[in-house]
Amino acid sequence: MSKVQIKVMDNGPLRVTGPVELIDMDGNTFETKQTFSLCRCGRSLKIPFCDGTHKGTFHSCVRAEKAPDDKQ
Repeated sequence: MSKVQIKVMDNGPLRVTGPVELIDMDGNTFETKQTFSLCRCGRSLKIPFCDGTHKGTFHSCVRAEKAPDDKQ
């Protein structure tokens, strides 16, 4: 099985790559491709998917904490 990757894009969506099943709260499945983007701003007309509406209006640059250096 391939590894699934979810990348948090600066000032944009969550970019999902890999074989995943996306379902709503009622258990209905959304049709997806191998790579797709999920909206984070809440303005998309294609929720849960990103349609680019966020451009210039949504600001979020998320970074994971770096692991401590083991060479100390």
